Amino acid sequence: MTPIEGEQLRGHLSSLILATLEAGTAHGWEIWTRLEAAGDGALRLKEGSLYPALYRLEQEGLIAARWESQTSGRRGPRRRIYRLTRKGRRRLAAARGEWRQFVSVIGGLLGGVT
Repeated sequence: MTPIEGEQLRGHLSSLILATLEAGTAHGWEIWTRLEAAGDGALRLKEGSLYPALYRLEQEGLIAARWESQTSGRRGPRRRIYRLTRKGRRRLAAARGEWRQFVSVIGGLLGGVT
């Protein structure tokens, strides 16, 4: 399978993050691993693009974050735990509609199944 990376992901990362958080709260690394797993190895995300996107989504009110209260017996620093907000759920629903339209139009132009 050809990797999907860089320019191909541009503009879709926010929606992918929102969809990942629909499954439940997660810290940044867990979001990254969920995306990697869901993409069956085809998504090539750079860690350096994930965290700025998380901060941007938080500023837009689409996700909310809190610091872990404790490290639960594990080593390492506290982690920020992210969750989807109501506004984020609405944006995700809109993004899914936009995606269906995009696939329909582009698929029709390229001769794919619509």
